[in-house]
Order: sequence, then structure tokens, then C-alpha cells
Amino acid sequence: MSHGPLMLDLQGKMLTNEERELLLHPAAGGVILFSRNYESPDQLSRLVSQIHALREPKLFVAVDQEGGRVQRFCQGFTRLPPAAWFGGLYDDDPVFGLQAVQIAGWLMASELLAEGVDFSFAPVLDLGTGVSQVIGNRAFHREPAIVADLAHGWIKGVHAAGMAAVGKHFPGHGNVSEDSHLALPVDKRRREDILMEDLSPFRRLIESGIEAIMPAHVIYEKASPELAGFSHYWL
Repeated sequence: MSHGPLMLDLQGKMLTNEERELLLHPAAGGVILFSRNYESPDQLSRLVSQIHALREPKLFVAVDQEGGRVQRFCQGFTRLPPAAWFGGLYDDDPVFGLQAVQIAGWLMASELLAEGVDFSFAPVLDLGTGVSQVIGNRAFHREPAIVADLAHGWIKGVHAAGMAAVGKHFPGHGNVSEDSHLALPVDKRRREDILMEDLSPFRRLIESGIEAIMPAHVIYEKASPELAGFSHYWL
């Protein structure tokens, strides 16, 4: 399977000469930033401007700014609650929950765009099954339909601010216990169960026009022997 340009990371809070050279390579398509790359909004804005100035068309600059424990930029940014918090609001009052998640999506996107960041790798569309600790409260809810509702609300806010959305981790990371940053998770469930449950929020958001999807670093052995991101079956 052929793949497109790469998203690269940086060592620190400013570009090194080696990083400039790497980012000029035609295989580079963008930069993902982490907490180690962040000090303040002003520093972030300067760093992003340096990256964007390297070439045309501009490299994308992205970050994981979901809220909760996965929020790379904190000081100077609004601390957003984890996705599961909105699930709790939805359980008590669906209308209020959807209003709140839309505001949060708009706020997240507006603050990033103000510093030049192009998009966040969010929302999480995985199911909050309790199996995966690395997902945990990053998931909106256990029920696929509610995950889709809340994610759709989040994306409406993101779009209102002028930012694209990225759903993850396709086709679903919620039913494997291993952390895919540290191990190679294998989902042993039937393909039909994955398609009926985990895939449901992704299907709805794709039909609604979400701009991008991040695949899971997971093998779904009943569907394909390859990692989802390298599988002809899934992609």
C-alpha cells in the first residue's frame, strides 16, 4: 500500500537546522507538536510561523488537543474537560450536553487557530467500553449512537471556528487493553461485531463530511492480518 506525506515531530521549542532540512524534504507533509514543543502562546505562534514559512504549499501543523489528560498546550489555553464529561452531561440532559460539547469544540479550535495551528487530532470516536485504559475517559460514551451525537456536536463547533476535524482511532481502539504506543494490540472479536458497534460512529461522521480519519495502531485479526493503518481492508 502506498502512503502519502509524513507528519514529523520536533525535539524542542524552536526549529533546529537539521529539522529545517528534514521538513523541506518532499516526503514531509506536516508537523505534530507535543508538550515538549510548548512554552507559551507567543512562543507557539513564533514556532508555527517558522514552520509555515519553510515552503509552499505550507506544511500542516497539528496537535493532540482533545481535553482532559490529552491536552498538549495547557498554560495560556483553556483547560478542557475529558470527552467522558460531556457523556455524563448528555446522560442527564442530551440537549445541554450537545450544546456544551459544541462550545468546547469551538473554543479548542479558536484558541489553536489564533496561534496558527492548523488542526487538532480530535475528536476520539472510540467506544468507552472500560477495556482500554489508554482510551478511558477520552471516549465520549459507551453507546455508539451517543458517541456519534457528541462527536458531531464537537465537530460543529470546530467547523464554526474554521478548523477541520480528525476522527480517531479507526475502526475503534476501545476494545483492546494494550496501549498501542507501547505494545501491539490485537482485537480478536468477530469482524461483524466491529462493523456493527465500533465502526458506527466513524460511519456516521464520514457520511457527515468529517475531513480526515486517523487509523488505529491495532490489528483486527478476524478482518485483516495487518495493522489498520497498513490494511487494504480498512483503508
